[in-house]
Amino acid sequence: MKLYRQWINQLLYVNNSILLVFWTIIGGILRFTNLGAKSPWTDEFATMVFSLGNDFRSVPLNQLISLDTLLQPLQFNTNAGISSVISLLLEEDNHPPLYFVINHLWIGLLSHLGVVENIDITIMRILPAFFGVLSIPGIYILSSISFRSRLAGQISASLMAVSPYGIYLAQEARHYTFATLFVIASLLCLVVAIRKIKEESVIPYWLVLVWLLANSIGLSIHYFFCLTLISEIITLIFLYNIQPHEKLSNLKRKNYYRIFLVIIGTFCTGLMWLLIIIPKGYGNDMISWIHPVNNVLYFISPPFQLLAVWIPMISLLPVESSSIPIVILSGLILLLFLIFLVPYILQEVKIGLRDKKFSLPLIVLISFISGVIGIFLTITYLARLDLTRGARYSFTYFPAVIAVLGGILSIPWHSNSEHKLSKIYSIILLNRKMGFYIVWIMGLLGSITVLLNLGYQKYYRPEQFVDIFQRTVSHDAVIVTTHQSLVQTGEMMGIGLELQNNQKLTNTSFLLIDKNSKDYPQEAETLQTIVENTKEPLEVWTVNFKDPIKLKNCNLDTKKYPHIDGYHYERYICN
Repeated sequence: MKLYRQWINQLLYVNNSILLVFWTIIGGILRFTNLGAKSPWTDEFATMVFSLGNDFRSVPLNQLISLDTLLQPLQFNTNAGISSVISLLLEEDNHPPLYFVINHLWIGLLSHLGVVENIDITIMRILPAFFGVLSIPGIYILSSISFRSRLAGQISASLMAVSPYGIYLAQEARHYTFATLFVIASLLCLVVAIRKIKEESVIPYWLVLVWLLANSIGLSIHYFFCLTLISEIITLIFLYNIQPHEKLSNLKRKNYYRIFLVIIGTFCTGLMWLLIIIPKGYGNDMISWIHPVNNVLYFISPPFQLLAVWIPMISLLPVESSSIPIVILSGLILLLFLIFLVPYILQEVKIGLRDKKFSLPLIVLISFISGVIGIFLTITYLARLDLTRGARYSFTYFPAVIAVLGGILSIPWHSNSEHKLSKIYSIILLNRKMGFYIVWIMGLLGSITVLLNLGYQKYYRPEQFVDIFQRTVSHDAVIVTTHQSLVQTGEMMGIGLELQNNQKLTNTSFLLIDKNSKDYPQEAETLQTIVENTKEPLEVWTVNFKDPIKLKNCNLDTKKYPHIDGYHYERYICN
């Protein structure tokens, strides 16, 4: 037992730098393992195409096209520059251009050095994975400064290293890990500023400048970064209201004035982007998917969707396995883990709030997290835009969750207070410090679950569709969809890329029928014309086709095919 307790306490005595490097290496290995194993989905195709300076509109509509034509926007474009990337983003997409410009420069560097000849999804995921690795020392800095404890920083870094949610974001060819770095920076400035006010010392102008810069860059990466900023304001207002009201000293006036400078400067940056995107029409209907379904489940699902994001921030098991017994077992283990963890965390928070060292950062970070969640639910229920459907949008407060957990799990090393919990905790833990080790091991299991594609699977599974398609197709084929935005082009590109990567190439053409065309009813007849004019026999595979389809001389294949995420499909055999 004595040896056991000595082993538990060793975390406090390991060299600080060596331990941080250790967590960073583990996080790097996890983030770069199987980086290109999962097929890209529509958002990742948007990253690829726009970063190359190419245009989705180069893919012809309402006519048969070849595989090469469909995938043409994924080719190097030596004529494209930064201005091309920016203009395309503002015209066709719904995101600010900073990350795409950096990605464009990264791809250009690799091309110039001759490192790569062809762009693939692995190349596109390297930057997000790298930024994800940087978030490990980043969260260490945030947590260690917030709680004035290197141990809290180390625990936060270890949790970030194995976070299933963090690995999920890092293995997406998107900008969320880049934005996360600036969430960390902005939160750090918030905590330091509040501590300066609490300790009645002046907020330095360099902090004002760094805070303003972090906020401005964050808004230039993702517009939803504004949710982070709004919650920071809510946190400041909340803390101002709970403190004793007394006459403001000159020092406090000066500090509030400097915070006001940050708010005004950040607002000007946000206003600039607002004036740019409003005339363009935000996203060209690309955010229509987050509109809620108008039924009773809409009012019930958002809290559960949020819960489905919170849990994988620290742990995940194979809940998306094809084996029902494994799914049930995984769910039960996660439930037992939560039943154990929640009371344990609450008890540690109570102890921490009585400690001057921990109380302020706990209140600040918990208030901030509550603010963002409140904004999510307000937008979901009042604006009727269900942000909780997009797990990736929780990047806006993800670092705060990891930082506050790191602080909470470090409390046993700083306080000898005993829990008022049942005897079962004494049997499981033996030592309060064991709580961290249990959480970390569950996080590691969760990260492995993501890497094995048993959790956080992609929203689209083109590899499954292509597998069924190639095992079934027996004639020349046309894969057809209705086109409304670049989303549908990305869906078809997913299929096309899987066909290209597969050695069993088939004689397959593609057709994207423009649903936005004024002549859509007539254009929909294009498919019938193609069927009539194409050399028989022919197979028509409709993918996510929005309207009923009737084809002369064609019979619907009534065989029951497996469900595939992202692809609703039917097979027609034309003779």
